[in-house]
Amino acid sequence: MTDTDIRVERPLPGGRVGLLGGSFNPAHDGHRHISVEALKRLQLDRVWWLVSPQNPLKPVHDMAPLAERLARARAVADHPRIVVTAIERRLGARYTADTLAALSRAYAETRFVWIMGADNMIQIRKWRHWQQIFHTVPIAIFVRPSYSFGAIGSPAAHRFARHRVAMARAGELADLPPPAWCFLHVRAHPASATALRKRRRGGASGR
Repeated sequence: MTDTDIRVERPLPGGRVGLLGGSFNPAHDGHRHISVEALKRLQLDRVWWLVSPQNPLKPVHDMAPLAERLARARAVADHPRIVVTAIERRLGARYTADTLAALSRAYAETRFVWIMGADNMIQIRKWRHWQQIFHTVPIAIFVRPSYSFGAIGSPAAHRFARHRVAMARAGELADLPPPAWCFLHVRAHPASATALRKRRRGGASGR
């Protein structure tokens, strides 16, 4: 893997950048849909896709090689303001809390927003130092089919209830000091990496 495979665009001082992390195993149109909505609704300059070398909560045996996932992600993103990067490998960060802390130090003048789906809001308590994440950057949570009700009623939502920002103020989120989070009820996209992997395995076996 070359240096260009872990490149990331240095944002302009004071820029607003959304961070969408994940395995992207594989990347799909749902990732792009959320990113385009985030650019518009959060008034961002860029969205970075942080393609994880290996998600600690996901099995290694089912993970495609990083280079393959990066190549697919760049093909799917196909947008001048979406930057696909494996910067976590260069940072040596395995956990989101560590990634956000390192990025906040490296790009001190950039206003980052962590982007995630409602399914992750439900299970974020399994993440290492999950409360630190809320205290490091503002968070934008996007609706996902069948997960939204659980996300709003999740322990994390209750823990940070007084820091929730109304959707009408989503454009201000990047400027707010953390903790601050917003739930965005936008048109959901049905794509699922899990479903795509199952379909791929089924095709490989002739079914």
